[in-house]
Amino acid sequence: MRLKNNHMIQQSLFRRSVELACRVYVFVFINIYGLGKIAGGQFHRQGYMRPEISQKTLGDVGGFDLAWAFFGYSKTYVLFIGLSQVVGGFLLLWSRTKLLGAAILIPILLNIIFVDACFGIPAGAMFSAIIYLVLTLVMLYLNKERVAAAWVSLVRSDNASYNEGSSSARLKLIGLALLLTAVFFFIELFGIRRFAD
Repeated sequence: MRLKNNHMIQQSLFRRSVELACRVYVFVFINIYGLGKIAGGQFHRQGYMRPEISQKTLGDVGGFDLAWAFFGYSKTYVLFIGLSQVVGGFLLLWSRTKLLGAAILIPILLNIIFVDACFGIPAGAMFSAIIYLVLTLVMLYLNKERVAAAWVSLVRSDNASYNEGSSSARLKLIGLALLLTAVFFFIELFGIRRFAD
């Protein structure tokens, strides 16, 4: 019995160590990239573009330089991406927020991987992003019970509330929902026309 308990303790210690290592590794390196974006060290930014890039026509620019010029065009966008990476990375550090950090970072990492693959970014950068994604997924796997509980909570149906009550109450609910849908449509249409001018 004691041997079995020691084995379980060792297994738990190993799992927790692997998870912590994954979280810390992703935190460190995703912050290097995020802070690099915030500091202006990544992407071709206006006024800071190498002449051999800025003097080319759009059709002559390769995929890497095209992507880097596109992402670097807007300072606000670069700050948003960089801050998202930093915030997601910091959230990995605490047990209570690690799933939220993973939820922020997974779409960012997937986007990085696809941009790298589609625009001819050097393979080393894509490999690093894949490593960060795999380590984040390992961390989620090691917390599969919490992930499953969160997933069930997110996708749980509220159909019971729609099916309660009389037929007349359901018709009112549907009618009001349709009316509000039309209101949303006209608000959007008004906004599009207003801002198109």
